[in-house]
Amino acid sequence: MTELKKTDPIINLWQTEDIRATNLAIRWRTPLMVLRSLMLITLDATMLFGSWTIADRLGTPTLGRHISDALVPILAVSVGTLMASGFYGTDDKLHRFSKLLKSLTLAQLMILIAAFFYHPGLWWVSRSVFVCAWVLNFLFISSARFFFDLVTIQIRKRNPALQQAVVLIGDRSDIDKVSKLLDRSQQFRVDSIIDLSLWDIQKQLDQIIDRIRSRKISEVFICSQQLIDNQIILFWNLKAAGIHLRVVPTELQLPQRASETKMIEEIPTVRFKSLAIFGFNFWLKRLFDKISACVLLILLSPILVTIAILIKRSSPGTIFYRQYRVGLKGHRFRVWKFRTMVANASELQKQLEAQNEVKGGVLFKIKEDPRITKIGKFLRDYSLDELPQLFNVLQGQMSLVGPRPIAVRDYELSIQDVKDLDRDRFLRYEVLPGITGLWQVKGRSSSDSEEIFYWDMVYILQWSLALDLKILLETIRVVLFKEGSC
Repeated sequence: MTELKKTDPIINLWQTEDIRATNLAIRWRTPLMVLRSLMLITLDATMLFGSWTIADRLGTPTLGRHISDALVPILAVSVGTLMASGFYGTDDKLHRFSKLLKSLTLAQLMILIAAFFYHPGLWWVSRSVFVCAWVLNFLFISSARFFFDLVTIQIRKRNPALQQAVVLIGDRSDIDKVSKLLDRSQQFRVDSIIDLSLWDIQKQLDQIIDRIRSRKISEVFICSQQLIDNQIILFWNLKAAGIHLRVVPTELQLPQRASETKMIEEIPTVRFKSLAIFGFNFWLKRLFDKISACVLLILLSPILVTIAILIKRSSPGTIFYRQYRVGLKGHRFRVWKFRTMVANASELQKQLEAQNEVKGGVLFKIKEDPRITKIGKFLRDYSLDELPQLFNVLQGQMSLVGPRPIAVRDYELSIQDVKDLDRDRFLRYEVLPGITGLWQVKGRSSSDSEEIFYWDMVYILQWSLALDLKILLETIRVVLFKEGSC
């Protein structure tokens, strides 16, 4: 990462190219980005071909008609709908399940309407085939894209040169925060920075843009929006040069997802919606949790029994470890876990407080904890010690996904200086704690309590069932590749 150096300012403010002349952003799309989009189109087309072919065999056949006769227009309409919905852009996580389901449903409706006008009064495909294809389209494409993302992340992790180069603009402290987030994403690589304490955007705007373009950067991240005057001029000139712009909030107040833009006459206003995790959605989440917990307990019962036997044989003590944790509305409950430590671990913790690696001391965590048994280390590496918390989910004390419930000791430390802490920190106790969460899949190797709270708040403000499902799938990846420990 380098810092762009100053040169003499360019006199004419309006010497950037006009965005009406050509789509300059195409110039900065590297061959790798184009290749990625082509691979996604090919992958989706293959999944669509497979799902419609299988559906044709599973469903009731239509006399004298075969699905193969209409596969080309079906694939064209479906892929075209996904393209119009933005599924072949440059961002990662393009499986976005809820949006994908809506796009594929729209494609099915368009196919149905087109078939009606082409053969009015005739069914070219049976209803059972049509419904099977709709379900299989979603299952095949979402699964394929999920694994495509996993492979892409691992390739970028081993080859940083394949990550998209970006420039960060802002205050140095804000730039450092955003840089850490981007490092974790494995999608972006910070090519250079523009420190606003050294640059004057008002006077050196053309100079900055020329420097960015000379490095063939297609995207800029604004890290300190409040420090930039005349933001519309910066936005216009970047877009005119074919450079995309993102504003990254560095504070913990993140209400953007829970808001919508509404026009009053010609004036744009931002209206904040109710948080999605309340009311009907809360009970929908609970229903999803209980059904999933029951299914998982049945499927995982052989593994649970095997672990219990290994723990009993490996060291003296109980199979399960139950500790009081703080949950919804600050109520205390006893969490179920497989025992991974020696029998007197609680007493030994007092002697190890000085080795706590969590900044601020609110949570207790050390990497080489001498209290952990051999089988306990294996269970922790793969987060298998958390599986008994499925019983807490059935009891209504926890959710599959949510902020991790903290120990009573950690909770009491966090409220000792309550006047000095932001009260928004207690919002994490307004939702059910979870077995896994956004922090576990985004920053589980981090021991910074500020970052833990950051991801908890992002989850609370952005909650949806689709997000829960994505976190559960991401948890599997994180556990299999042993990226940190929950």
